[in-house]
Amino acid sequence: MRLRTAAAAVAAGSFALLLTVSGTANAATGDFSYKHVGLNGQPQSVTLHDPGSEECITLAEVADPDASEPAFAPHNNTDERAIVFTEPDCTGDSWSLRPHGRPASDRLKLRSVFFTGH
Repeated sequence: MRLRTAAAAVAAGSFALLLTVSGTANAATGDFSYKHVGLNGQPQSVTLHDPGSEECITLAEVADPDASEPAFAPHNNTDERAIVFTEPDCTGDSWSLRPHGRPASDRLKLRSVFFTGH
């Protein structure tokens, strides 16, 4: 009887582990970088390493349109397409940046980004 109980516990634990692993959040592999104007008035560079996929990422440094200028010059060096937005929460005008693309111009402004997944 104890053998059955132990086998059932192992099976339940294995199933729970499988659910945990399969439910892990997806991430783009690589770096996404951009620039923003820092508190000292000088351009600052920020890099997101392996950013989350299929979720909107509002850029913390430029999240409040009333308190900051938008970020600029994004560079998508991830393995996924990035869609950049002019407003927080993936709203406003948008542009698509291909995977492992070239750095965009300083004229391209953004406040949020969405990675499309594989």
